[in-house]
Amino acid sequence: MTLNDALVEQAGHCAALDSPFMARMLPLLGEVWPAGSALDDAVMAFQGEIGPKGHSLPLRLASGLHALVLTGTDAQLAAAYPPHTVSDADLASAVQRALTSHEDFLLSWITSPPQTNEVRRSAGLIAGVHHLVHRTGVADLHLSELGASAGLNLMFDHYGLDVAGARLGPSDPALVLTPDWTGPAPVKSPFSVHDRRGVDLNPLDPHDPADALRLRAYLWADQPHRLALTDAAIAANAATVDRGDAVDWLGQRLGSAPKGQMHLIFHTIAWQYFPSEAQARGTKLIEAAGDRATPETPLAWLRMEADEGPRGAAVSARLWPGNQTISLARSDFHGRWVDWEPENP
Repeated sequence: MTLNDALVEQAGHCAALDSPFMARMLPLLGEVWPAGSALDDAVMAFQGEIGPKGHSLPLRLASGLHALVLTGTDAQLAAAYPPHTVSDADLASAVQRALTSHEDFLLSWITSPPQTNEVRRSAGLIAGVHHLVHRTGVADLHLSELGASAGLNLMFDHYGLDVAGARLGPSDPALVLTPDWTGPAPVKSPFSVHDRRGVDLNPLDPHDPADALRLRAYLWADQPHRLALTDAAIAANAATVDRGDAVDWLGQRLGSAPKGQMHLIFHTIAWQYFPSEAQARGTKLIEAAGDRATPETPLAWLRMEADEGPRGAAVSARLWPGNQTISLARSDFHGRWVDWEPENP
């Protein structure tokens, strides 16, 4: 796949996710790409898939440009970005100049993999956890998130969910999620989180200005509502995310929930990026821990991941004791909508 092909493919995904600016800007980026430059050499040095299913070079490059806008480093580029509206020619010119003027910054920026800690994915988590608490009767939780990035979704119990005439979450939420919702209102089963921890190969500290910039830059410039939600989540964040291999970390974490607490393992659009060997090893570890679960200390594995379904991601759970597989919903990858169809207990 050429870089131009990757840019066009990513533009299509952005269009489907309600970002007309990204759908427009990425192909223009391909048109003004500085062939033969140091930046071009750096991109060509990546091995394997460079598009959305691999290294995601289009998103790395786009986020680097957005970072220049967010920090006020490039006023000409900022003037061509939302909320401003300019011609394709003016946008292409601003992007072309930024690629040359800020080459060293972009060379450094693209060395790190994408970091999209999409807060709206917590909508499915919140409804799913209420369902699992209702199902088990265990309302004290021990949380372990795999691929947690900065841990923004690890704080889901601090967020409100307002859907189908129901309001879930604390009385004073850090933010409120209002996805397009089809299906019945989610069951309301209050719970308390006694311990929360996550793991990531490259965790970000949302309270570090450089890391917060990376989180914000991977959002799209014509979607200020995502930026507002992320800023609110950053302000409320108090989660710990460890650096390490998720499966090795999980092996140490399993069995740590005290009696009377449900150990909830969860992840959102992360498992698919684990190597197949790690997926197999992680599944074996979780299933073995499930065999040891009791009604007083249940184990739940809540997932929001891509599958072979017709659209969006599947929200599902496995629950022990009993090794029950529970289909809960389908959700937009960015949490814009949720089709809630939980199986009855």
